Amino acid sequence: MKISSGKPQIHTSALLEKWGLVLIKVLTIAGSDCSGGAGIQADIKTITAHKMYAMSVITALTAQNTKGVSGVADTAPEFVAEQLDAVFTDIFPDAVKIGMVSNPDIIEVIAERLQHYKARNIVLDPVMVSTSGSRLLSENAIDALVKKLFPVADLVTPNIPEAEGLCGFSIRSHRDMLLAAETLYNRFYSNVLIKGGHLLFDAADLLYENGKGAWIPGERINNPNTHGTGCTLSSAIACGLARGKTLHESVCRGKEYISGALKAQLDLGSGSGPLNHMWNLYS
Repeated sequence: MKISSGKPQIHTSALLEKWGLVLIKVLTIAGSDCSGGAGIQADIKTITAHKMYAMSVITALTAQNTKGVSGVADTAPEFVAEQLDAVFTDIFPDAVKIGMVSNPDIIEVIAERLQHYKARNIVLDPVMVSTSGSRLLSENAIDALVKKLFPVADLVTPNIPEAEGLCGFSIRSHRDMLLAAETLYNRFYSNVLIKGGHLLFDAADLLYENGKGAWIPGERINNPNTHGTGCTLSSAIACGLARGKTLHESVCRGKEYISGALKAQLDLGSGSGPLNHMWNLYS
């Protein structure tokens, strides 16, 4: 230990290396899930399971469990800005994941602050509907989302119902997914990952990056407990980007991680239960 400016400075690099950890910081901007399966809690578990340092900016408190969402209390936009300032002026994140943002004022604050600080490796999960079917994003927030946050994101990760809402047409096949990805890319100039888990025949996702599509195969896993899958995948992708991986590799690694979390077959709650975010640590 050496003393500098009156503050003890502990040399942590050797300890981190010994423990197999790297000093990579990931920020999640999302709502809190009191039941622990989705939102901020799922993100922090995912980032920790990737052996990275997790930070959070809370956009809303939710009363929810595996059966659904019973209440949402938004954080004041000014306080969201204060949280962002506190993070970026002290521990600058290597990647940012954005989840639930439920009103236009909060969206505008997040977009402005991220651009102000020149945040990098931003993954946006446009959370409109929870896994249980509860609506989490108001109609008047969608316009702000696509105009303010889509342009600053390196990747947007809608599931099929969310992509349908953004595109305005039904998605029933791989061809529809490709058309939707092209539509979103050309309309919003954002790289897009359309998650195919809602299709009945497989679980392949489509990454549309720089005007080109790439299919990311996925195994359909028989597990009814899928609470927080979207939050978890987007956080895992952000971890890959924070580590310096390409977007394609980050998506592939993210899918591998979430497949393992589903295969662990954690069974909690009486509805659609959470994943086992720590499966890779146990194995």
